[in-house]
Amino acid sequence: MPSTIAVRDELDKQLTFARVSAKKMGLGCGRGEVVMKRTGNLKMAQLGPSEIRAMTQACVQAKGVNMAQGVCDTAVPLPVLAGAKRAMDQGFNTYTRFDGLAELRQALAKKLARFNGIQADPERNITVSAGATGSFHCACAALLNPGDEVILFEPYYQYHATALQSVDTVPVPVRMHPPDWTFSLAEVERAVTNRTRAIVVNSPGNPSGKVFSRTELEGIAAIATRYDLFVFTDEIYEYMLYDGRQHVSLATLPDMAERTITIGGYSKTFSITGWRIGYSVAAERWAQLIGAMNDLLYVCAPAPLQMGVAAGIHELPDSFYQEMAREYQRKRDRFCEALLRAGLTPSVPQGAYYVLADATRLPGSTGKARAMALLDMAGVAAVPGEAFFSGPEGARFVRFSYAKTESDFDEACRRLATLHL
Repeated sequence: MPSTIAVRDELDKQLTFARVSAKKMGLGCGRGEVVMKRTGNLKMAQLGPSEIRAMTQACVQAKGVNMAQGVCDTAVPLPVLAGAKRAMDQGFNTYTRFDGLAELRQALAKKLARFNGIQADPERNITVSAGATGSFHCACAALLNPGDEVILFEPYYQYHATALQSVDTVPVPVRMHPPDWTFSLAEVERAVTNRTRAIVVNSPGNPSGKVFSRTELEGIAAIATRYDLFVFTDEIYEYMLYDGRQHVSLATLPDMAERTITIGGYSKTFSITGWRIGYSVAAERWAQLIGAMNDLLYVCAPAPLQMGVAAGIHELPDSFYQEMAREYQRKRDRFCEALLRAGLTPSVPQGAYYVLADATRLPGSTGKARAMALLDMAGVAAVPGEAFFSGPEGARFVRFSYAKTESDFDEACRRLATLHL
């Protein structure tokens, strides 16, 4: 294990490199400068297991059906598995370049152009990281400074909020309203102050299942342009769309490519949540800073697994993604019906594979108490709504994930049928 002095020296070396890069690109001490806190400066009270993981552990102890964590334990496509095995056999078992293997970056560039309409140079704009969460963390650490305010749409993904807090920025929630999770652009604009530096958009969304329309994204883009803000877009569920909806990448809107950090990954699409392969796409000057931070935090994503993802992108036909969306829509419809019959009224998702349900008929006055009551009464685990809201309204909800094997999914529906709330 390296000494504390050696670790600090390496941190200083990496940060010096990032700052020198920023100055070369004409950036001063503003949003382009990388700011890294050492462990002693972290607010330890903000760190700890998420409610998602806490409920997973409670589910294990209760021998319940885990509909809490989006582990996505469905089958991995064969080309993805074969590609990773082939890479191991061929010796792809050492460090990759800090921004990922050329094979994966090139595959991503082609996919981004064809599916998203984003033109990305694999040598200048794409950074492969440790999952979409890792990509988001690297972008926040590289491009934001302590004290910056970042607008989040609430309910938000818990890890987005905690990643922002871990780099000492301030999440500023803007409420969305059930059951369709609508919001007011005027409220978004009122949330902007002279300390605001970014907006986070998650579409399709976790936990809400909301798919932002082109009109909504155009409104967000107008605000970002007017106030010179970054937009971080988490698009990891881009293929999981229901009822004929189309995915729109915000970076394709006029004047948004320069200020948008597009984040995606294949953990969910290929059912490889444990592989940790995600990516970000950004203008070159931002990508260089994100890449330096990725090198500092993760060194690189697992080499043979990158090759497996590249093989999946190349080899899987469009019908794979279309069938996946149809299958998740079937599960959505059946699970929401089971929730409704149990007395847990769902906000029917438009995409992704999560659903927030009204849990106020369950015993207890908090989401945590109600989630534990559900686990006790039916043996089904859900996440307390407080994990996704900044205020008391989170107590109304629990969140379920239906990205489950058919047997677990059937068992969860059967157990919910025993409830008569």
